[in-house]
Amino acid sequence: MTAHEERKRVIVLLNESTIAGARQTQACQVLGLSERTVQRWQTGEIVHFDRRPVRTYQPPHKLTEMERAKVLAVANSAEFGHLPPSQIVPRLADQGRYLASESTFYRLLRAENQLAHRRSERPAQSRTKPRAICATAPNQLYSWDITYRAPNLWRCYG
Repeated sequence: MTAHEERKRVIVLLNESTIAGARQTQACQVLGLSERTVQRWQTGEIVHFDRRPVRTYQPPHKLTEMERAKVLAVANSAEFGHLPPSQIVPRLADQGRYLASESTFYRLLRAENQLAHRRSERPAQSRTKPRAICATAPNQLYSWDITYRAPNLWRCYG
């Protein structure tokens, strides 16, 4: 890649040589550049290292900030605040309202870090294995749980 300042200097030199009467093709050959490269430099097009032009694409149907705020306001309202998007969208459809697709609801909530647990009850907690109870003699262990009635009950695992 050529530095931006060097590109500007090459373009100025090429412009001077064409004004003096040289053809751009021959001037580019002397410099070891293709005409297309010089044309791209003159347009100011930024290119990646693999020669793809940098392009920021905005889809024409992208939600506006006001539409995004409306979707988030509905998702966080008292009526829908405890529901996941898979239930919000059908309920809105029953009311005859369409704000966005289910995947858009998920995407917007994920972007706002609101996609975690959305229900009113406590979120699921990981359970641990019960601690091992070790009996070393008869009548030391009474349990209603049948898992302790294993044949190797008298062996302790420590």
